[in-house]
Order: sequence, then structure tokens, then C-alpha cells
Amino acid sequence: MADIRIDYYPTHEHEGIKFRRGHTLPFGATMVPNGVNFSVYSSAAISCTLVLFERGEAQPYAEIPFPDEFRIGDVYCMTVFDLDFERLEYGYRMDGPFKPEEGHRFDKNVILSDPYAKVLGGRDTWRAQPNWDDVYPYRSRLAFEDFDWENDHPLETPIEDLSIYEMHVRGFTSHPSSETKNAGTFAGIRSKIPYLKSLGINCIELMPIYEFDEWENSRTNPKTGELLVNYWGYSTVNFFSPKAGYAATGKFGMQVDELKTLIKELHKNGIEVFLDVVFNHTAEGDHRGHTISFRGIDNKTYYMLTPEGYYFNFSGTGNTLNCNHPVVRNMVLDCLRYWASDYHIDGFRFDLAAILGRAQDGSPLSNPPLLESLAYDPILAKCKLIAEAWDAGGLYQVGSFPAYGRWAEWNGKYRDTVRRFLKGDTGLVGEMAQRLQGSPDLYPSRGPTASINFVACHDGFTLHDMFAYNEKHNEANGEDNNDGANDNNSWNSGWEGETDDQAINFLRHKQIKNALTILMVSQGIPMILMGDEMGHTQLGNNNTYCQDVEWNWLNWSLVNKNADLFHYAQQILRFRRAHPVLRSPTHFRHYDYVGSGLPDISFHGTLAWRPDWSAESRTLAFMLCGSHAKGGTIRDETIYVALNMYWEPLHFELPTLEPGLKWHVFANTDMANSEDIHQIGEEPLLENQAGFFVGGRSVIILVAK
Repeated sequence: MADIRIDYYPTHEHEGIKFRRGHTLPFGATMVPNGVNFSVYSSAAISCTLVLFERGEAQPYAEIPFPDEFRIGDVYCMTVFDLDFERLEYGYRMDGPFKPEEGHRFDKNVILSDPYAKVLGGRDTWRAQPNWDDVYPYRSRLAFEDFDWENDHPLETPIEDLSIYEMHVRGFTSHPSSETKNAGTFAGIRSKIPYLKSLGINCIELMPIYEFDEWENSRTNPKTGELLVNYWGYSTVNFFSPKAGYAATGKFGMQVDELKTLIKELHKNGIEVFLDVVFNHTAEGDHRGHTISFRGIDNKTYYMLTPEGYYFNFSGTGNTLNCNHPVVRNMVLDCLRYWASDYHIDGFRFDLAAILGRAQDGSPLSNPPLLESLAYDPILAKCKLIAEAWDAGGLYQVGSFPAYGRWAEWNGKYRDTVRRFLKGDTGLVGEMAQRLQGSPDLYPSRGPTASINFVACHDGFTLHDMFAYNEKHNEANGEDNNDGANDNNSWNSGWEGETDDQAINFLRHKQIKNALTILMVSQGIPMILMGDEMGHTQLGNNNTYCQDVEWNWLNWSLVNKNADLFHYAQQILRFRRAHPVLRSPTHFRHYDYVGSGLPDISFHGTLAWRPDWSAESRTLAFMLCGSHAKGGTIRDETIYVALNMYWEPLHFELPTLEPGLKWHVFANTDMANSEDIHQIGEEPLLENQAGFFVGGRSVIILVAK
């Protein structure tokens, strides 16, 4: 007979189920010898009941009230023995006051998901019709620690060396042209790793993969009859559990292993994985929304509430998570530590991160404890932390986000400046110079690595649509084109929408190449949107949050249709990777501190050494001295870049090189497709070393060899 550990010996029994008082920490459900420890916090509940289900069964097989002595402070804890780990689903009933005006919305009739559940069942297949009569639709389950990581660990690539690719899990491989066995899943991404490597990407940023409900706010488009769903997933049901509907094996409850396998394979191929995390609100919405978990467990703790008990709505989606309450702050920390340690995640991008710096009454904090805790957390010490430094309540902190020496930012000012410059707006040359340098005006002490540079992201026009549409065309969303941003800073190149006009299409491709070039020669960290490298279009829709349709998925046939774009993107990404002078971890000093005869960076115009800073200027050139690469620690080639956003060709006088060096042409976006960009090391000699005509709305890159 096997020995029974006396410290796990049951002391209580209920309907044949044996249990004893559990451990208060960690919160959630944790497997222990002979049983499972359940721990849940509520500051205002008067009682709690543990509800146990067999997987998939309509009704629970047991409900065990926590005895009074099992409550330690505000934590209910219980260890239950002899449970079938594989078949178990669990939840809680919380009893307490229903007094919304005081912040309490308890309802013991509702079975609540565990905020700390590591797996959520019940919605296991994408867009499978839910059972609306289910007494417990989002079912907490256990996760198992039997995955073989085979010595994998986060890659810890220096942030300045990253090229980020923002990706939607479902949209990446759902299109029939992807020819992927497990389309729209983590496994589908795994099959495309060779493509990501060939493109030159070394980091993917996944749009939300936490468990969310695609059926939330689902409706039929009255004009097209198409079903509109929560496609993007910015509405979290549970922060610890990966989305089962994003896993080919989700219907078998294997989403954890499938995601870990993807991450392990990406790491084997030198590709980091960032998660887009949404700690600003949850799927429970405002007072009209569903009670799923947080509201029924401790509404007043988890949400920011007005004095009347309604929900502050700094997220624009009905509620705002109360992130600077110590309990919620600890949950966010526990969550990120879990993803970093158990999933080997390399970094996190925080959606509407300005909310994380608001006090419980909504006012901005000068020293937000959550942001400070994340910055100094020992487990997250090597993770990249990236803020979307604004929120829907009007708090805009680009350049002023509380950084603690750790936080980088989505640089929205980079996006806006480059877009306006590309379409020919005037008065921008001085600001463009700042953006090209990694925005020292915004990040003087933090350095260029604080700037995540992008021209397009999931939220707004794709790069193709930026040069094909003057106005948004969101009619398919069923909101009379009232949703989505109006300030797109786009220009349709002379025709609204798709066209067969060869001159217009050549100009649009040239502008996409211009955008990619500027992005890759800017200091800071470049991020490109999934599909921009092949001319993906959303038909002018700049807010495709509800569109799970073929036109919104990545059409892989565009790789061949727009082969010139894909080839250009490949080469410009390789160029950045080959030249450390483009990836400085510190700001330029604007003088020669290594004795090369050239400053680390110099600006020029149509005349060498004489940039045109005037209000009407649409031209700017700059030269990076290769001897100053990485602060003078590495020797690189000197690079010259000329930007001409005037609509006519202009002659640029070139800086004279030291004897033995000559200018060679790496890229010229004004040239025909076969001549627009060259292989590294095979750049042709520039015939006239004194000057160069740069075509209208064009960019050139020269290398000194």
C-alpha cells in the first residue's frame, strides 16, 4: 500500500468528495499531490461555492461550499482530492450584495470562470454556434506541465536588431491561397516559418491570442447579409488561457501544446514572439454586458467605477480594468510572468497602455505602480515591453510614457509624419529628420530603441490602401461608415480604389517601396503589417475588427502578382540586417568622435552639406558614417539616402568620398522592377560620382565601397 502524505490528508467530505483547507497562493487551480488546490479572491463576497463539471456535461456533478474556516482574509482556498484532472471543468458561485450604486454586482445564480484559469473550454472551435442556454459557457480547466521544450528559451535578441511583423493568427493563413493544412491556426503559422525567414523577419507580434468570444457583438450586415464577428479579439475573457479557436487541436483541448510548439519552432528559426496584450478592459462590457468572471467575483476591485457605480470607459468598449488596484496589478504581473516563463514569450505590446497609468478615479498618475512593477520585475527582466502610449479617453503619451528605462512605445508620431511626408505635405522636413534618427526629440534620454517605428498597423489602412484611397470605405462594417479613424493621411495617387491604369499602379508600388525604405533606414525598431510586403488590400476599410471574410485574410497569390514588392521588401530587410549603422542603440552625436573625417550623421539637400529646412521643402538627404556604427565599436560601410517627395525629378549633389571609395547604387524606387533594388554586395557603380537625379516621389540608397 502506497504511503499517503499526511499533510494532504482530507479533513472534510461533501457528497463523497474529500477535501481540506487549501493554500492561499498561488491563485487559480494548481495540481498538488493527490488533488487540486483552488484559490480565489473576493473582497466583498459573503460566501463562495466551488462548482465541478465533467468535461462537456450540461450540469455540474458537485457543488462544494467553502467552509468559513477555509477563508483566509479575502481568499477562499480548498484542496480537493481524487479529481480526474483530464476531464475536470470548474467554476465558482459568489454570493454577496447586489448594490450597483456601491459597486457590487454579485449573483449566486451565475457560475463564474476563474480569472486565473490557464485553459478555458466551452468555445473550442472557431465560430462554432454556441449553446446560448449553457449554464456555464466559459469553463475553467487545468493546464498540464508535460510539454518538452527541448532546451528552448527566449531568444533575448537585442531590441535594436529586431524587425517586427504584426500578424493576426487567423488572417495569416485562412485564405485558400495559403494552401495550409490547418488554416487559421497556430499550426498554420508554423507551416509558414520558411516564408517569414525568407522575408527577413526575426520577430512576430501576434494580435490578441487570449481567450475571447468571437460571437461578442455578432450581427448581420444589413447590406451584404454577411455575419460580422469579433475578429480582432480585443475583448478578453481570460488573460491566462490561449484561444482554443486558434488551435487546430482546440477541439481536443490541446491549444496549450499547439501554441508552445509554434513558439519553440519559431525560436529554433531565430524568430522572437511578442504578444499583443489587452489589460485595459474585458469582454464583460458595461452594466448591460454579460457577467462572466471578474464582475461576479469582485466588480469593485476589478473595474474603475464612477461614484454612482457605473463603469469608466477609457477603453471605448464599455469598461476599464482597474489596473492600479494592488490585487489587479498583481494579476497582471502574475499573468505576464506566466506567459514569459511557461510559454517563453519574448515581449509584450500593451494595447491602450495609457490606461495602465490611470489611478482608480481615472486621473493620470505621475508614478504608476503597475508600470514601475513591470519595468523592475525580475522574471520579466529580459522581456521587451512596448506601450501603445494612448487610450480612448484622450490621454496621449507618445514620448512621455512612464518608461523607467525599460518601456518602448509604438511611435504614432513616426507614422503620422512619414505618411504626410510621403503624400507630399510641406513643413515636415525638420520633423522627418527627427523621425529618421529614432525621434531624439521624443526620446532624448531613452535612445532610439524606445521608438517602435511603423507606417501601417492593424488599426487603419494597409500600406497599399494608404496610396489607393483618400477616404475610408467601412460600409461593410454595418455602421454607415461612421467607425474607424478619419485622419488617415493617405493619398490615392490620382484614383480612388483599384485601377488598371499602369502609371497609377507604378506610382502606388513606388510609394509602398518608399515607405518600406524609409522604415528600414530609420533608427529605432521597424514594424511592418502582415501583407504589406505583398500589397495586401482591405478594399479601403480601415477598421476591419469585425471582418472574418476572405477579402480580409492574407491572399498569398499576391506574392506572385506583386513579385516586385515582395522582392523589394526582402532586399530592404536584408540591407537593414547587413548594416549595423542603421541599428544604433544610442542617439547620434552629430560630430566625428572616431576620427573618420565624417560626423556620425550629416544632413544634405539637393546641395551636399546644405539641407533645405524651409517650409516648402519636400526633400531631405542624410549620410551615415560607417566608422561610427554602434557607437564606433563596429566598422560598416557609409550609407547615403536621398528622399524626394516633390513630384518632379531633382538633381542631388553628392558628398565627396575619401580616395579609394566610390558611391554604388543599392536602391532606387523610381526604376523599373528589375533595377529598383540590388543584391547586397552586387550594387552597381554610380556613373557620375558628383551628383544624381532622384525621380519625383522617389528614394535612393547609395553605399560607399
